[in-house]
Amino acid sequence: MNDRRSFLKNSASLVGSSLLLSAFDSSAFTILNSGIAPSDQVNIGVIGANGMGWNNVLAALKVPRVNLVAICDVDKNVIDKRLKELDLLNGKASKVKTFGHYKELLDQQNIDAVIIGTPDHWHALMMIDAMASGKHVYVEKPVGNSIGECRAMVSAQQKYNKVVQCGQWQRSQQHFKDAIDFVHSGKLGNIRTVKVWCYLDWKQPIPVMPDTPVPAGVDYRQWLGPAKTHAFNINRFHFNFRWFWDYAGGLMTDWGVHLLDYAFLGMKAKTPNSIVSVGGKYAAPDSAYETPDTLMALYEFDNFNIIWDHAVGIGNGNYGRDHGIAFIGNNGTLVLSRSGWEVIEEKKNVGKVLVPFAKSVDNGLEKHWINFIEGVKSNRTTQLHCPIQEGAHVATLAQMGNIAYRSKQKLFWDLQKNQFTDPAINKKYLMNEYHNGYKLPSF
Repeated sequence: MNDRRSFLKNSASLVGSSLLLSAFDSSAFTILNSGIAPSDQVNIGVIGANGMGWNNVLAALKVPRVNLVAICDVDKNVIDKRLKELDLLNGKASKVKTFGHYKELLDQQNIDAVIIGTPDHWHALMMIDAMASGKHVYVEKPVGNSIGECRAMVSAQQKYNKVVQCGQWQRSQQHFKDAIDFVHSGKLGNIRTVKVWCYLDWKQPIPVMPDTPVPAGVDYRQWLGPAKTHAFNINRFHFNFRWFWDYAGGLMTDWGVHLLDYAFLGMKAKTPNSIVSVGGKYAAPDSAYETPDTLMALYEFDNFNIIWDHAVGIGNGNYGRDHGIAFIGNNGTLVLSRSGWEVIEEKKNVGKVLVPFAKSVDNGLEKHWINFIEGVKSNRTTQLHCPIQEGAHVATLAQMGNIAYRSKQKLFWDLQKNQFTDPAINKKYLMNEYHNGYKLPSF
């Protein structure tokens, strides 16, 4: 362990929960220093610098004493673009090392933590390798592309004892916490149904496109990694990877892990008794999608149900919102989204539980990064808002919905054995198959 990383570990007593303010002003960088020496820096590297990978970098760089020292991407065009942006941002692009293979980045001894912003099928292997190399990890959601990967990620964190934050930044946003506190207050009365929906008109079905040669600057074999070999197709690359089972789980795992997370938190629910899903490519049967553009999943518990409902290409969701969570109680319904929350009363309870719309006033992603850096400096996972155990749990729940859809069966969960009651389903769907010589470590 290098001297600076040893310092971070040994100074844990100085940088407890008081190190960082609970609220973050991105313009003023209001962070308490608590006597930490000027040499106390946190160096980060990013693996996968497109999309949320880069959004995480920008949020991280707003935290004082956090430095970007390395970028890894299989697409050199992305690296070149990010270096230009860094030059415009702070003129420090020349100080950032670049790599085409993630293990080269992990070999750098001056990196304390890495961001994993790759397509989902790479998350598990990279997270495990990063911890094995001594790095803390911020891994994008969904953390795993199968239930088996989620389990391996939790086991690996327990083995290596590194700080791992999952990219479910809504857990750091105050209005989500306030809404769940109200749900837990009991004022809504008995809650029988929770509706969770995601109707996104800005995500449209994509037309079928022919395979093409690999674009210049792209290491496509490295991009595929443990996924099945497939000719290069623009539909499967960058943003649209999420619509193909080899790499991701569609809208269910893309947005589902964010929204289902709060449905389960609100109901203090763990694992459903049964899961059934119906849907398909109803909006555009001839689209290139493999994942369903329309899906409804029912999670059954002893005394209530949680319903997931998504539609690609439609924006008119429940309560006039394109996404949200509705806790439907006997006294009223609490409606929660990224923009805020409110309580709509039942007619018989007028004037008793009404809560006017409370607008979101903070930046969840920036606060999530403050929380992660606090965990890195203290070398403690207990203060994280979304540790790997929590991220893996909600990713597992989303995967359950997809497995019910793909198998076309109503599935039952054996809580004691921690698997489905149908052995054939477990064999086919619990763990995704690795290809091209890659193997997920067992723990």
